[in-house]
Amino acid sequence: MAELRLGPLLRYADDSSATIWVEASRPCAAEVRCPDGTGGKAPTFQIAGHHYALVQVTGLTPGTSTPYEVFLDGERVWPLPDSPFPASVIRTPAADASGTVRVAFGSCRWAAPPADEQDTVGPDALDTLASRIAADPDGERPDVLLLLGDQVYADEVSAPTRRWLAARRDLDEPPGAQVADYEEYTHLYYESWLDPEIRWLLSTVPSCMIFDDHDVIDDWNTSAAWLADMRATPWWRERVLSGLMSYWVHQHLGNLTPAELATDPVYDAVRAAPDGTDVLRAFADRADADPATVRWSYRRDFGRVRLLMADTRGARVLDEDARSMLDAGEAKWLREQALDAPGSYDHLLIGSSLPWLLPHLVHDVEGWDAALCRGAKGARWARFGERLRRAADLEHWAAFPESFDALAALVAEVGSGAGAPATVCVLSGDVHHAYVAEPTWPSDAPAVPDARVVQLTCSPVHNSVPLSIRLGFRFGWSAVARGLGRMIAGHGRIPQPSIDWRRTGGPWFGNQLMTLTLRGRSARLRLERAARAGRGARPGLRTVTETELAP
Repeated sequence: MAELRLGPLLRYADDSSATIWVEASRPCAAEVRCPDGTGGKAPTFQIAGHHYALVQVTGLTPGTSTPYEVFLDGERVWPLPDSPFPASVIRTPAADASGTVRVAFGSCRWAAPPADEQDTVGPDALDTLASRIAADPDGERPDVLLLLGDQVYADEVSAPTRRWLAARRDLDEPPGAQVADYEEYTHLYYESWLDPEIRWLLSTVPSCMIFDDHDVIDDWNTSAAWLADMRATPWWRERVLSGLMSYWVHQHLGNLTPAELATDPVYDAVRAAPDGTDVLRAFADRADADPATVRWSYRRDFGRVRLLMADTRGARVLDEDARSMLDAGEAKWLREQALDAPGSYDHLLIGSSLPWLLPHLVHDVEGWDAALCRGAKGARWARFGERLRRAADLEHWAAFPESFDALAALVAEVGSGAGAPATVCVLSGDVHHAYVAEPTWPSDAPAVPDARVVQLTCSPVHNSVPLSIRLGFRFGWSAVARGLGRMIAGHGRIPQPSIDWRRTGGPWFGNQLMTLTLRGRSARLRLERAARAGRGARPGLRTVTETELAP
């Protein structure tokens, strides 16, 4: 009998349909059944000896909450026997797109340890969110969960995973105690998504995902020199191809709408093949060799809320004389999607795993370092700049100055004039703390937005926050640090950025989630931190701050 190895994950949901992802133990037919007779069915496809299906559920009623069950070859496998959780449901929005949209987001999640082991980095924000929803299944919950990178850590594995790796190969050989191939990537997803709370949460709240560096390796695509060094190692090719293949299977497919899936040539080819491994490997090889030939970015519309999730890792141009966060095709796509049908949305969310607006000191250091690496101060300084870039992770939007200014110009254009949205929010993670920053444009800029523009950064969901990060980012936002940053930028003859900005919230530290509540043209932001259990109380989410972004 086929068994449910992983999932189900509720990925996409609109007013009448949904997609649900599963992994089975062998080839079979995966089926989703709802009490009202709606549902869907799909055969599994095979990748590297694993069997997956993405089931499209159709015929759902708008504005309803519909329980569902999962069957493999006619045998019920979900919900699990004796499950302590409520039924998994598909919540559909109203057909007129007039309702409230709640968007929860965060990034950087180490898998939580088993319940009988101590959690050294504190309670998991997603675990605590799951517990709250399970305790009141008819109460408030996110309409979508955005996971903004580092869903798995291929280069920083847990002690149990290290032992599992040691049992299958010699860890004295590269890449050592890191993931080496597709099978080892599947173990990371099992470790992360078989957590009982996470498994149930992802089965009942739709999710959108994008990778960041640790999904492949720290500093992934930080520079052309870094990439050349990695490609010279004997283990890198298998690592990056396996990382892209596993991301496509576990994360990317569910980001796509049913219409996009219907026209996706790789998805068609994988499903048509008895074994889709070679097809998917060829796709991953092409994505690594020529990133401009694939697109990981995507658009989702939630009523009058538009999400544009940008690929800020795989779509980079790394040539030092033409560095760009997004290649030409990707930048064109982002612009077209943002400007499509002005007035058709009230809020624009731009998902970027890496923050756009950083503390001024960090921003100036990254721009200075980029100038050094371009050779602005000669070959010796360029070598120093490359070493510093890798050691200090100087690879955010600020390290791509032209891309930084281009995004500022696009946001201003989108946010101004007739039909402008009420808010433009750049949602990010990566930096292991949370904050709110707001930009301002000079009065003589080509466009000055009427919309409220905010950088909302929330990280980590479940990870360590070293003292150095706490102290460094607190100082980085200070006036003294800003002056120091301009001095450093002056050494590299870096011009002032096209906009200014200031921190209006934070920094906040801990395992945390942000939630945007969007209703009409109003927007409200809430930050919650996972708190340890107290006397007579379980771990839970505690509100740190709540504020109106657009009344």
